[in-house]
Amino acid sequence: MVRGKTQMRRIENDTSRQVTFSKRRNGLLKKAFELSVLCDAEVALIIFSPRGKLYEFASSSMQETIERYMRYTKDNRTKPTEQNMQYLKTEEANMVKKIELLEVSRRKLLGEGLGSCRLEELQQIERQLERSRSNVRARKTQVLKEQIEQLKEKEKVLAAENARLFEKCGMQPWRGSKEQKENIPYDESSPNSDVETELFIGPPEGRTKCNLQQR
Repeated sequence: MVRGKTQMRRIENDTSRQVTFSKRRNGLLKKAFELSVLCDAEVALIIFSPRGKLYEFASSSMQETIERYMRYTKDNRTKPTEQNMQYLKTEEANMVKKIELLEVSRRKLLGEGLGSCRLEELQQIERQLERSRSNVRARKTQVLKEQIEQLKEKEKVLAAENARLFEKCGMQPWRGSKEQKENIPYDESSPNSDVETELFIGPPEGRTKCNLQQR
């Protein structure tokens, strides 16, 4: 019968969890013993059960193995720390030099501190500025093209929405222009060309007299 793959998570059932702990604890102690005998290795194993009970195995002396471990870790902790400090100091000095060089280069690009520059260096700075200006112009042109394309797309969307609203209202969309509307010829024979109005501009007294004369 093929055993299923054990899921690596806490066993919820107390009985099953205790049985599994006992089996795997014994297996781990057996493996530690075999490793010490077959490979002549110094092995120390410490296990605490969920209830706090201690299980241990040592191929020689548990205390001596622990002391040996403490001495080993102490020595290895001190040496890398000293090496790391020296490495960090070197990296710090290199970073300071790089920052100084970048600051000098920045000032020269801004037109400052050029008194000590030779002709070749000035020409190099000039070429670098020309390249930077070309890159800026190219990027500016690209951004403008992208904005124009976005506006065109927006115009298409608005035109489609406008046509949809006209169709919904049962009207034909107006396709004329303002210039066409202003250039319509004036027809004097049109019945709407002469419009009579009683509008009078002036003081109230003058308007009253004018009305009396007309009557």
